[in-house]
Amino acid sequence: MDSWVRFSAQSQAKERVFRAAQYACTLLGYAMQKNGASPGFLARIKQLEAHMSLGRKLFRLGNSADALEAAKRAIHLSDMVLRFCVTVSHLNRAMYFACDNVLWAGKSGLVPHMDQEKWSQRSFRYYLFALIMNLSRDAYEIRLLMEREVNGKCQRSGSGDSPGTSAGEDGRLQQLALRLRLRLHLLAHVLRDNPPLLLDLMKNACDIFIPLDKLGLYKTSPGFVGLCGLTSSVLSILAIVYPWLKLKP
Repeated sequence: MDSWVRFSAQSQAKERVFRAAQYACTLLGYAMQKNGASPGFLARIKQLEAHMSLGRKLFRLGNSADALEAAKRAIHLSDMVLRFCVTVSHLNRAMYFACDNVLWAGKSGLVPHMDQEKWSQRSFRYYLFALIMNLSRDAYEIRLLMEREVNGKCQRSGSGDSPGTSAGEDGRLQQLALRLRLRLHLLAHVLRDNPPLLLDLMKNACDIFIPLDKLGLYKTSPGFVGLCGLTSSVLSILAIVYPWLKLKP
């Protein structure tokens, strides 16, 4: 198990580069199609994208073991909500990688009569569940940080009173607008002061459109999917190059 974990860790950066190249091909193919590129050129871009996808699947062999080890570590987190979100996310990632490995075997010809569409749908379902857990974890951490910031301001000011309310409907609307502006300002402040959380939120928000589109739950376009995949891949590479940007645990 440990040897597989070390292997997958060494190949993670290469897989991210292949992923960025794959979605760059998706975006380029969509842009060229809109600009009337020749069918031959579009076919070559599509073939290159397929090669990048197959290469990524090869780099992900054994990543299920890494995800299971991460789930075992997450079980010991003291915060119950974080423990649930992180553990379930890693378990879904383990199943996603397992399905992806089976899909690689089919696309590489090792299992020629495999139903690739069925395994692809299974893979994207597990991927979607993992991303939902990741976004839930991000939202929970944002809420904790915002509450901590508000409590800190109240202690420094020596008062926890909210701004006074104005009478009438206009006053209530103004009060609501003021509270909304304050919450948005607080959210921006919290994210600005926590780059790992901001990066993780942006990455997960971009990634979630990919399985939503592939599963037919929220259809967009190949160009939008390519842009989301390319953006999240670049953000992932940044977290690998600069480990302090990786959200922990």
